[in-house]
Amino acid sequence: MQPPAGIGLKLLLWILSHISISQAASPSSQKCDEALVTQLLHNAFTSSSVFASSYVPGYAKLNKRGGAGGWSPLDSDHYQWLQVDLGSRKQVTAVATQGRYSSSDWTTRYRLLYSDTGRNWKPYHQDGNIWAFAGNSNTESVVRHDLQNPVVARYLRIIPLDWSEEGRIGLRFEIYGCPYWADVINFDGQGVISYRFKMKKMKILKDVIALKFKTSESEGVILHGEGQQGDYITLELRRGRLLLQINLGSNQHGSILGHTSVTSGSLLDDHHWHSVVIERYRRNVNFTLDQHTQHFRTNGEFDHLDLDYELTFGGMPYSGKPVIGGRRNFKGCMESINYNGENITDLARRKKLDTSSFRNLTFSCVDTHTFPVFFNGTSFLQLPGRRDHNMVSVGFQFRSWNPSGLLLFSSLADGMLELALNDGKVTAHINVTQQKNMRVDIASGSGLNDGEWHDVRFLAKENFAMLTIDGDEASAVRTNSPVLITTGSTYHFGGYFLRTRASPIQRSFQGCMQLIQVDDQLADLTAVEQGRIGAFENVSLDMCAIIDRCMPNHCEHGGRCSQTWDSFTCTCDGTGYTGATCHTSVYEQSCEAYKHLGRSSDAYWIDPDGSGPLGPFKVICNMTEDKVWTTVVNNLPAQTAVTGSSRERRTVLQLNYSASMEQVTAITNSAEHCEQHVSYACRMSRLLNTPDGTPYTWWVGRGNEKHFYWGGSAPGIQKCACGIERNCSDSKYYCNCDADQKQWRDDSGLLVYKDHLPVSQVAVGDTNRPGSEAKLTVGPLRCHGDRNYWNAASFNTPSSYLHFSTFQGETSADISFYFKTSAPYGVFLENLGNTDFIRLELKSPMVVSFSFDVGNGPVELNVHSPTPLNDDQWHRVSAERNTKEAILQLDQKYKEIRPAPTQGHTRLELYSQLYVGAAGGQRGFLGCIRSLKMNGVTLDLEERAKVTPGVKPGCSGHCTSFGMYCRNGGKCVEKYNGYSCDCTTTAYDGPFCSKDVGGFFEAGTLVKYNLVPEVLAAASSLDEKSIIHNLPVETNLTHEDLTFSFSTSTSPSLLVYVSSKTQDYMAVVLRHNGTLQLRYSLGGLREPFTIDIDQRNLANGQPHTVNISRVERDIEVQLDHYPAVTYSLPEASDTQFTLVKSLFLGKVFETGYIDPVLIEKYNTPGFVGCLSRVQFNSIAPLKAALRSRGSVSVSHQGKLVESNCGASPLTIPPMSAATDPWHLDAGADFPFNEERVIPDGVNRNSAIIGGIIAVVIFTILCTLVFLIRYMFRHKGTYHTNEAKGGESSESADAAIIGTEANFTETIDESKKEWFI
Repeated sequence: MQPPAGIGLKLLLWILSHISISQAASPSSQKCDEALVTQLLHNAFTSSSVFASSYVPGYAKLNKRGGAGGWSPLDSDHYQWLQVDLGSRKQVTAVATQGRYSSSDWTTRYRLLYSDTGRNWKPYHQDGNIWAFAGNSNTESVVRHDLQNPVVARYLRIIPLDWSEEGRIGLRFEIYGCPYWADVINFDGQGVISYRFKMKKMKILKDVIALKFKTSESEGVILHGEGQQGDYITLELRRGRLLLQINLGSNQHGSILGHTSVTSGSLLDDHHWHSVVIERYRRNVNFTLDQHTQHFRTNGEFDHLDLDYELTFGGMPYSGKPVIGGRRNFKGCMESINYNGENITDLARRKKLDTSSFRNLTFSCVDTHTFPVFFNGTSFLQLPGRRDHNMVSVGFQFRSWNPSGLLLFSSLADGMLELALNDGKVTAHINVTQQKNMRVDIASGSGLNDGEWHDVRFLAKENFAMLTIDGDEASAVRTNSPVLITTGSTYHFGGYFLRTRASPIQRSFQGCMQLIQVDDQLADLTAVEQGRIGAFENVSLDMCAIIDRCMPNHCEHGGRCSQTWDSFTCTCDGTGYTGATCHTSVYEQSCEAYKHLGRSSDAYWIDPDGSGPLGPFKVICNMTEDKVWTTVVNNLPAQTAVTGSSRERRTVLQLNYSASMEQVTAITNSAEHCEQHVSYACRMSRLLNTPDGTPYTWWVGRGNEKHFYWGGSAPGIQKCACGIERNCSDSKYYCNCDADQKQWRDDSGLLVYKDHLPVSQVAVGDTNRPGSEAKLTVGPLRCHGDRNYWNAASFNTPSSYLHFSTFQGETSADISFYFKTSAPYGVFLENLGNTDFIRLELKSPMVVSFSFDVGNGPVELNVHSPTPLNDDQWHRVSAERNTKEAILQLDQKYKEIRPAPTQGHTRLELYSQLYVGAAGGQRGFLGCIRSLKMNGVTLDLEERAKVTPGVKPGCSGHCTSFGMYCRNGGKCVEKYNGYSCDCTTTAYDGPFCSKDVGGFFEAGTLVKYNLVPEVLAAASSLDEKSIIHNLPVETNLTHEDLTFSFSTSTSPSLLVYVSSKTQDYMAVVLRHNGTLQLRYSLGGLREPFTIDIDQRNLANGQPHTVNISRVERDIEVQLDHYPAVTYSLPEASDTQFTLVKSLFLGKVFETGYIDPVLIEKYNTPGFVGCLSRVQFNSIAPLKAALRSRGSVSVSHQGKLVESNCGASPLTIPPMSAATDPWHLDAGADFPFNEERVIPDGVNRNSAIIGGIIAVVIFTILCTLVFLIRYMFRHKGTYHTNEAKGGESSESADAAIIGTEANFTETIDESKKEWFI
């Protein structure tokens, strides 16, 4: 996708277009609001009928009382109409109506038709529908409607739809507008107009082309121009659609392709006027057809359109190149042709242009001879035919969107004939009833419900039938089935409705027909309209009211639009979006959001702008204890060798990322911190050289800006990391590589100024000398934090609110946010228009309301919660409104859907500011709102709250909603922008305390954890925090909880041993046969009390989990997933574990009493295998041994290697479909064809790659930490008045890096200085 044109370019194009349009055809007065009907004579008015001579249509003038005070027809039904001839074409801007004076006759609803010729009427359209205007409710009040889209016409016709229940149809009216004039040229399909340039070659930077056309042909070239260098521009009709092709240039090698093709509109062969404006400035183009504008950028890299000699209108030039030729010329009319300020039609009229190719050039529009008929699904047209004839011959053209419908029905003398549309094919069915096997069924064509005109010819006679579609005789379907034909006297087109019994299943058609032939004679439909032949019911004659509901396409994000006559449907498969119009993303906005759904590190699809224009893309999410890292990889291999480059001819390495630059920018904009590691390994290859000269190598970041600093440095400082820390290999230079040494050197570090990231190019310029080499590495972009997800504001008073610019969501709008409150009601947000509005509010403690008005009257959706919403917990609200439906959803569980009306207004027109937190000071919201997104854009609540009284940035109390995610005893800790899980007192690690911590034990390895107070005697030098962390457990125990997992293939061995200063102990051992035994010795018994936990061999190399809990005499033991078993100590046994001393894992090495049986049978050689999740009461001894290096409480002997032992991971259970806002059905389709994405957004196939990347990143981070600690080991003595970053830096440059505030503004590296 090309980036959209800038605001300045759009403004320029807008100005150019309005200049061109005003020059092409402008009304005589600036205010186009003249009364056009009042001065007309009576003969300008006609009607379908009149009630009496005093009710003639000439009296139907607004506010006049002549005659009977207005027009009334003879019958009040839907076949009546009132027509006016304005005398010439006028621009019509408004219509007003009244009832008949001093009567009970008026019209409550009507349609407006218009035409240039009084034939081929076109209904007025608004908001994608044939518009029905609201009329009057009495006789005297005037109801005026300003047309949303003014029309140009000579004839206007009003069709009453509903009228007074107290009387009949009555009407007085006025039409408002102004004179209209334009030069018209009739194109006969042969001639073209040649506009020759003053110069032989034109190099054009900007173009404005405007014209209007009308035609009944579906193919034809409207304009064309080309140049010898391969540039061209062509505007043509193809299958009734407008196709613009433009090429600003391609190179000879084909690496730059400039061809750009854009299609607009449909049904343009309706012989009605259509306006076209093409505005181009460089590669930015506005393509407007009938007020619908498409913005796009041309392909390639060139800005000028190079044309030679001429631009032709109406077809291809006779000297057109073969590769471009082969197209039909335009046949129809054009007016107001304007090219870059030149009035082409006026020049042609004054014979200033070459029109020699025309046989007869005329400056008036030749009318079409077609007479279309419109069928609405409840209508039919009956035509007479020759009776008792032995041949059926019928033909017609039709167009429809429906895949099925009855086209023709005729009762034969002995049977019936049907022509029907079935699944987009035309089928013919003949059934002769009196003779067996006298039946014909044939079908032809496919996809004929595409809205285009299709020609049908059917011929049937004795033993022969033929069906031909679109004149294709080669593909005509024939049959020689035995059949005898004897025709009836009538043919029903478009439907057949029996009055005496129930209608058969398929009896109607929705669409248009024209050029109807019966018995090889063209039907006289004018005579039908006048009632002289045939009959009809609910048919609109001389009009085709077909509408393309997929143009403009309301299906967003590449959704595929399909339609029937009444509605359209969007297919969103493979787009990554869902909903009636493919508006809502199925993916989370960031890795941060995935984390708070309980997801672990993996590769995920994210969609940072939700319903915005950016598509979803894949990133790697690394969930650490305190941060969530988002990684976007690039395609540059590590240690890429670069040779043969010089300052005059640099080697440019282009980096492509797994996301577009716009998508990556969305990540960096919302992130709190971003970084990218770069490394330049060199041998006799200089990097930056000196600060005063142009560097040999530079890199290009966001915005295609060059940057002359390297990793570890900062903007504005032409140095590397070693130059900042003054430890380069040669002190005369600021980079190791600039010393130009023969040994391999390296300059590497992190780029952390996120407004410059990511690196998109690196230009290397010093590898062309003998012995010169360089190897470049650019790591992935890594960011953490999501400022949008936690962007929040607290509303502290009922009158407090935030205001933002007007919400732009005319035809498609979505709003989502989280809220929490203890108040019973409050308005979340509101935006108003003149009459339109949109509002979301907490209506009561258990009801959220979404209300709006787009002009059809207020609509309100209410969602009820079974529990109070003012519980000070986070709740999520999402609302969406589009042309198909409105949706309100609460907490992803409770939803209301309201279909949009099939007729009516669809545009939401708002003018006021958007208010968040109140509605005009009424029913203000008290509480917190966060992550407010509107049409994919997150509103910066925090920034606005900083300067707004009564509103504070941020929210607290996240743990009340998210604390459940902290598992295994982890504690939820509040943060300003979220929460974290404290796993200190658990045996687990990870962001949710769900990651196993374990270790691999070799023979002889043991872990000892001291439990007695005496161990603190050596801790006098520790700080208070360390002492508290090492406080012992209670020394006399009546309750123990022991949990651990293990895996081993050897036995016997000792797993866990808890000693005491007495002879009390507790032990868990594996016996010789691999079974598990628990041993308790608490005094009172001669022998320890033993429990054989299971009879299976557990030394099988598989992970096993043991959970032991004792309270007084009761001991509960659970192994793996089996049910817990309860045991009891003998009555003679003591219940107090006296003076506990130490806990051992793997082996016992203790002074004092130790059970000799344990030493003899289980202690040698010790446990060999893995232990994990070891927790004894509130102590995690194994985790302490692995994490708390240097702790006085824990020690180990032998080699202990960290491992999770393959234990079954204890993860957060997935959320239910009802509560998971991103839950997808298992059969859902996902976007992009390069690989399959599973429904939860995770690509499990990337687990191995992700793991490798995680290990590499971890190694790099460890190395960086070591280097940073080494570089900053000395405390400098250089003092400044700047922030505290300078106090710990060796140099002024290092002070800049250490001062975080200096990184907040972009610096022009060539013109700004750093003041230290």
